[in-house]
Amino acid sequence: MYVRGVNALADLARAFGELVGHRMNDIRQSSADSDDEAVITLGLLNAVEENSALTQRSVAGDLGIALGLANAYLKRCVRKGLIKVSMAPANRYAYYLTPKGFAEKSRLTARYLSISFNFFRAAREQCSATFQECADRGWRRVLLAGVGDMSEIATLCADDLGLELVGIFDPDAEVGEIAGLTVFAHMEDAGQFDAVVITDLREPQRIFNRLTKIVAPERVLAPRMLNVSRTRPKLVR
Repeated sequence: MYVRGVNALADLARAFGELVGHRMNDIRQSSADSDDEAVITLGLLNAVEENSALTQRSVAGDLGIALGLANAYLKRCVRKGLIKVSMAPANRYAYYLTPKGFAEKSRLTARYLSISFNFFRAAREQCSATFQECADRGWRRVLLAGVGDMSEIATLCADDLGLELVGIFDPDAEVGEIAGLTVFAHMEDAGQFDAVVITDLREPQRIFNRLTKIVAPERVLAPRMLNVSRTRPKLVR
């Protein structure tokens, strides 16, 4: 009876943990979607302020989004009273920011800067903590995994602890060097290293799973904010 009770509690705890995990994923996705919407809206408002004769196609190209999405955001901003549309010669449209649009642009700019600063501060603190773990274990030669904002922030932290960054592993990178570090598309080209620190913001879990097949798992570290799971989920039979 006692054993069955313990097993039942364990099953309940696992189920609750999975529920919380799914909910946190939903929250993170919702937050990411909200941030993307704010960035696109801010880019659109800036584009309208700089060029009232812009087109939906030029907006899509400048912001790197689909033409249909650019059209949807323009219509949304018009509905919200952020942008005013008027006819221009040759059956074209001219777009202007309204006073409400200027106010929203200022608000979104402040929000974007706040998000950027908070990310930089958190990333620097957590990269420093991860590098401190490397230093405590005597791992001096460190390979980063993943090109992007976090890898650039990481380069600012390593020198403080006397660590040597041997480069950045990223099979998908389109550049050969970042912040003075060589970018390697193949692990074997990186040479000797003591540990790997994940700095990939796109798919950190995928990178971790890939690395731990060729590097001792205890030598693959990741800043806490990347939410990398060190254990693979078990299949329920």
